[in-house]
Amino acid sequence: MKVGHWTAAALLVAAACTAGAWGLGAFGTAAAQELTLFRIGTGSIGGTYYPIAGLVAQAISNPSGNCERGETCGVPGLVAVAQSSSGSVTNVKDIAAGRIESGFVQSDVAFWAYSGTEAFRDEGRQGNLRAIANLYPESFHIVVRRDSGIGSVADLLGKRVALDEVGSGTLVGAQLVLNAFGLTDDTIHVAYLKSDDAIERLVAGDLDAFFLVAGYPAKVIQWANENTEIDLVPISGPEISTLVEGNPFLHIDEIPAGVYDGVSGVKTVSVAAQWITRDDVSAETVYGILQSLWRGDARRLLDRGHAKGRVIRLETALEGIGIPLHDGALRFYREIGLTRRSDASR
Repeated sequence: MKVGHWTAAALLVAAACTAGAWGLGAFGTAAAQELTLFRIGTGSIGGTYYPIAGLVAQAISNPSGNCERGETCGVPGLVAVAQSSSGSVTNVKDIAAGRIESGFVQSDVAFWAYSGTEAFRDEGRQGNLRAIANLYPESFHIVVRRDSGIGSVADLLGKRVALDEVGSGTLVGAQLVLNAFGLTDDTIHVAYLKSDDAIERLVAGDLDAFFLVAGYPAKVIQWANENTEIDLVPISGPEISTLVEGNPFLHIDEIPAGVYDGVSGVKTVSVAAQWITRDDVSAETVYGILQSLWRGDARRLLDRGHAKGRVIRLETALEGIGIPLHDGALRFYREIGLTRRSDASR
């Protein structure tokens, strides 16, 4: 068996659980199939990466190797799992080091890692990273208590603000926004907390604001909204226009009113969530994964499973990707006539 860092026994248990989720009910069949583990690094359980990766994992897994009519038919023998993590930066490092097979990563973080710039200037170039697909936009959220008196980014001066934990894409995104307004660790009281912990402290009144870069609606923000009165802070103004002009991976965005019950809509910025892997992952596996991901049955699964699942579309699968495609992905997209200019000579 190809078990990576998992033991054979643990992988068979995962296969049995996955088989049960599909109603296969035949552990013996799953056990007989040669199994390949394919981990998808995500973020905190309360964010958006984790539930979306769970849907993707369901769409591409097929531990039994069978495919009955009406089922979601994944890659025979593949057991895909969503694995929680600190976020984009950690996922990149784990993928590059071979600790996981793939992960969801912000487009800016993926480019910085591949080019060895910005957040990865000290780490150096991670040249073995490869793209599978662009997924959906991730919106920058600044969540505050409604009684905080915070109505703009500039109002964060002197406040207690959580920027997510070290290793997250939210942290590097939050620092970009704060720097654009001249705010630093010396001018705000910074806490490095994962979103689940930040939410609890906000609700308890021990925190004034927290950043989250995620596709909306984010589960942790919904939970906060159910337990205290919250607002979203707009991320806009000439400072943000300048920031977007200097960082092409950023886009002007909007979180509509009503995404979070009773919370007004705000202007903000976004980056793209992308699915990346490593160059030595089997081309046949990646090719099969994309065949499964873009099937009609997987489409129904994504559409029904999460609001951002509906935004994951084949026609935008190559948008904004700043690193090379994996060979298996390149083969798949070429066969269906979807290509990028940068791939023409490959």
